[in-house]
Amino acid sequence: MSYWILVIDDDTANLKIANRILSAENMRVSCLKSGEEALHFLQQDGGRRTVLPDLILLDIRMPGLDGFQTIAALKENKDTAAIPVIFLTADEDAETELRGLSAGAMDFIKKPFIPEVLLLRVRNTVDLIRLQTDLSREVAKKTQEVQAHEEKLERMFFQIVAALSGAIDAKDEYTNGHSERVARYSREIAKRAGFSKEQQDTVFIMALLHDVGKIGIPDAILNKSSALTDEEYAVIKSHPLMGVEILEKIKDFPELLTGAKYHHERYDGLGYPDGIAGNAIPPEARIIAVADSYDAMTSRRRYRDTLSQDVVRREMEKGKGTQFDPVFTGIMIAMIDEDTEYTLKE
Repeated sequence: MSYWILVIDDDTANLKIANRILSAENMRVSCLKSGEEALHFLQQDGGRRTVLPDLILLDIRMPGLDGFQTIAALKENKDTAAIPVIFLTADEDAETELRGLSAGAMDFIKKPFIPEVLLLRVRNTVDLIRLQTDLSREVAKKTQEVQAHEEKLERMFFQIVAALSGAIDAKDEYTNGHSERVARYSREIAKRAGFSKEQQDTVFIMALLHDVGKIGIPDAILNKSSALTDEEYAVIKSHPLMGVEILEKIKDFPELLTGAKYHHERYDGLGYPDGIAGNAIPPEARIIAVADSYDAMTSRRRYRDTLSQDVVRREMEKGKGTQFDPVFTGIMIAMIDEDTEYTLKE
């Protein structure tokens, strides 16, 4: 699969290095030396280019339009707004990274380039964007055929959702299978709570996609082995709203975004992003929150192994009525008590 990468940097040496690294992997590379030149390049005879780059590597510090001004101009133009951008920078400060992420950058690559890192970031970003685009196109196409192919559409939809949830989990080596397990736990909780079969299926799909917003979180933050800074944690906390932006495009399933948006709300109102409490939190999200926390505790992490069943049960009891809905937590605790062989874990 070919990639077209547009590299924008006022330093000729950096352009040559990036071109050499990417071209060696059979990528098409276009090199430009300013933001102004790039904006002109992305138009053809004063109009829209018929084909756009898969990714832009954009230097921050440039004469004339700097990187922040250039990305702002790209995002304001509907024809170029969707092109993913990775900033190139020699800066190490968190303020620059936070400003760049807020402006719409997908990630950062430090200069001088490390070839393996440059290639990995480029491939991951382009592949994830293509996956999201393919999902939107496939859902739109199948929705138009729903009357004639309802059963086929349903099977295809589940497969696409499962594939997307797998791609999300794959961004972090320590969350492999997380979304599927959360979905299974959520469906069982919903079943025991008296939800209909249709409602159980809806909860299952919501849970599969509850972390879809992590597509927009840079790998450097998701896979960081040391403690997150306040700025990095703020970026992590943005993933529920990123999930909403992705899922609200599926117009025929508007409730799908419920799990993505509200699964980090707390029953006592101290969660995010909206800080709502109690029954104001949709019941599906309250279920997913319980299942999500259970799986987090019973899965291996880079900083610890799986917690013991006794510890997990105590933590669920501790969060009952504060962090978690007391009814759904009670169901989860009953499931733990029935699981004498501790099979409900990663």
